[in-house]
Amino acid sequence: MSDRTGIFAGDDPFALAQVWLAEAEKTEINDPNAIALATVDPEGLPNVRMVLLKEIEGGEAPSGGAFLFYTNYTSVKAQEIGAEGPGQGKAAFVMHWKSLRRQIRVRGLVSREDGPQADAYYASRSLKSRLGAWASRQSEALSSRAALMAEVAKVTATHGPMPARPPFWGGFRIVPLEIEFWADGAFRLHDRFRWVRDAPGTPWEVTRRNP
Repeated sequence: MSDRTGIFAGDDPFALAQVWLAEAEKTEINDPNAIALATVDPEGLPNVRMVLLKEIEGGEAPSGGAFLFYTNYTSVKAQEIGAEGPGQGKAAFVMHWKSLRRQIRVRGLVSREDGPQADAYYASRSLKSRLGAWASRQSEALSSRAALMAEVAKVTATHGPMPARPPFWGGFRIVPLEIEFWADGAFRLHDRFRWVRDAPGTPWEVTRRNP
């Protein structure tokens, strides 16, 4: 569009998202890569929680562009995503930066990343975080913190200083069908540009939206 200039300029929404995140990393005090991830349970009741986005894959990636985060596959969010194969799960998220007065909203299809890429990311985490992934039965009831720490001690003795990635822990890749870039405007006349496509790999249609 003729007026999609400045911070909204460009023909690749993944490159634009990478630029915005890089700018936020300079100004946000804590977790500039935090996203509010939304899923829906079997009864249709929405659920949302904060997770950390670990990678924005560009359009040149095998995925054709995606947003990647990691979690326990037995967690509530993983069960609600329900991604047992490519493109089968669905999710949405919003990434908001108060320091920049900007946000990105994404809706799309979800598949698992449980191969070498997940192994490499798991290996990059601190040892305590790697052991914690083994110890936590994420989302399940917990009797006490002492019980959790006892489980950490148990898995430390079992798996040692170089634990392999747990088979129940890995990545989720969100391949968007919709991306919206939003920036604060004077008098609440915000700027919004919505990128939409029918399926992964098809052309994007970009429209300016009312505030």
